[in-house]
Amino acid sequence: MKDSIRPVERGSEGKRQAFRSDASSGYLYIVKNPASNETGVFASDSIIYNGTSVMVPTKYGLDLGLVLGPLAPDDAPYVPGCPNCHGACSEAEPSHSLREEEPPAAFGEPEDSSVEDFSAEDSSVIEDVVVDYKADAPDDDGRSPMEKAGVFWDSRPDSSSCGGGCKHVNPAQKEAVLTSISGDVDWVDHIATPSELHRYQEHREMEQEALRVCREKVRKLNLDMKTVAAHYLLGEPKLLFFFTSDVRVDFRALVKELVAVFRLRIELRQIGVRDEARVVGGLAVCGRPYCCHAMNDNLQTVSIKMAKEQNLSLNSMKISGPCGRLLCCLAYENFFYEEARRDFPPMGSRLKVEHDLMKVAEVNVLSRKISLSGPEGRFMVIPREAIRYDNDASRWEVTPEFMETLAKDR
Repeated sequence: MKDSIRPVERGSEGKRQAFRSDASSGYLYIVKNPASNETGVFASDSIIYNGTSVMVPTKYGLDLGLVLGPLAPDDAPYVPGCPNCHGACSEAEPSHSLREEEPPAAFGEPEDSSVEDFSAEDSSVIEDVVVDYKADAPDDDGRSPMEKAGVFWDSRPDSSSCGGGCKHVNPAQKEAVLTSISGDVDWVDHIATPSELHRYQEHREMEQEALRVCREKVRKLNLDMKTVAAHYLLGEPKLLFFFTSDVRVDFRALVKELVAVFRLRIELRQIGVRDEARVVGGLAVCGRPYCCHAMNDNLQTVSIKMAKEQNLSLNSMKISGPCGRLLCCLAYENFFYEEARRDFPPMGSRLKVEHDLMKVAEVNVLSRKISLSGPEGRFMVIPREAIRYDNDASRWEVTPEFMETLAKDR
């Protein structure tokens, strides 16, 4: 299978690959990147089976990825920029391309990586960068973040748990379909070789030690920042550190010391608390893995209005996730509630029940019950089947059958 894939021509070491703009068709796959737990759409010249490890260009550089499954677009040609990846979320906003350039908060690299006795004084000039980013930093439990993130996937791809809610990924589809491609798209570089997989396993063991060293340097320099994860890039001599901080941090000295220790290019990537939860992973209040870690390909905007629409408690402790932000599930479940509410009378509308004009006080789309309040404190709950929409009069009204039932009960 490796020989059947036409690799993208590589540039110089440390540079990212160019788009394949000369191809008009290919097989599309959803690939997860271990560094940030993000997913993206990549094309290939041949069929690749689910769970295959591949080398793909990411915004960090050439790195290992895992094929979660084939992308099943509509009959129209695929246009890059709208992955709508695996999982329960079928209405996710288009995520940015994994190849989109995001400059690191700081970086440094040795002048000559072949020098055996390397010291901090030999390092190149570090970019003068000070970052101001406000985020809440949760307590560090001391465990290896990349271990908790499960960056080495040895089980079924996430798309296998899809219940069919996603309009693009079909878990029953075992092979990709040759698809027309309209526009530039990232291409799979090649299938990971056994030596690359072995080196990746070695990197995983080294990442925990790298994270420990970085945290020691942070404490030594008394920097107000939390190092979340470390990641060795498989395709390039580069070490990434992900961190959070809610104050201005000058980490030039930190980068210089890290370059002296690891003797390769160092990049510090600042992330928010929601990104931290996506990288680290864990169990949510529902007992399932975090949505942002297990199935969502991007972090959607979540508002308190969504909780109101779903008749949830507005207590922030009950509708917030471990990251301290509103639950991601509020966003992708909100579409269901918006669609379901179209089959109910709007809040505040009035229905005539017997001789009283009653107001719709609450709508429960899950139990399909409508709460009505009327004059003199009258209150009643009726099923959705008790009302209908009169197209001629353009209004909701109680059905005659339900009125007869009320009369018999009296």
